[in-house]
Amino acid sequence: MSASNARSEAIEKIRRLPQQVEELVSGLSPQELTAKTLADEWTVAQNVHHLADSHINGYMRCKLMATEENPTLKPYDEGAWAQLADGSSPDLSDSLALLKALHARWVQFWENLPEDAWERSGLHPKHGAVSLVRQLDLCVAHSEAHLDQIRRTLAASKA
Repeated sequence: MSASNARSEAIEKIRRLPQQVEELVSGLSPQELTAKTLADEWTVAQNVHHLADSHINGYMRCKLMATEENPTLKPYDEGAWAQLADGSSPDLSDSLALLKALHARWVQFWENLPEDAWERSGLHPKHGAVSLVRQLDLCVAHSEAHLDQIRRTLAASKA
């Protein structure tokens, strides 16, 4: 598969994520959304809010890499964020709306990124140099990991 085709496939996964999340959580009760059913795993609600938080950070990192020379990509304490009220609430409406809007913008960003910009990078204090093409791959892997975590959490709650 060519690099261009691989990127197009990854961008399509970014486009689909908000709908996939919405389908997984549709109709769940506040108790189902906040149940701690798997040890050392987040609740369904925390996963959804985390996707919004993480992807905001990812989008901002992409914009910085596209417009600045080797910017520093600030890490954040995702575990602490997940404990905040807006990171653990059973009300997912704002995070779902944010994911939908954010991913629409992110897809537009990716689809219009010039070929010579894909290797632009930033410096993450923990992970070193990260290129835009690597950031796309990381976002897809991150999305799929959290979809899987939500599915496993829901399956465990039904067991």
